[in-house]
Amino acid sequence: MGRLKRALVLALVLSSGGGLVAKAETAKSTLAAQIRTQGFACHKPLQATRDAQLSKSNYAVWVLKCENATYRIGRYPNLAAKVEELR
Repeated sequence: MGRLKRALVLALVLSSGGGLVAKAETAKSTLAAQIRTQGFACHKPLQATRDAQLSKSNYAVWVLKCENATYRIGRYPNLAAKVEELR
């Protein structure tokens, strides 16, 4: 019984980690697509990180690192994003 329990816990940990990777991939792709539609260049999105300090309940702030630039993106649901290029 102990082995089965450990195997189940390990399976849950591995499966949840995979979900986090998938969500990160989706976030960077979605953010890159959104800022491109707003006229910003994002060649090969590398990483998207949510800024917990600047984000609020209905306003998400992300830092998107692309091969050519880094952007801070503020998003309200169903509105154009506020995009700022970071140097």
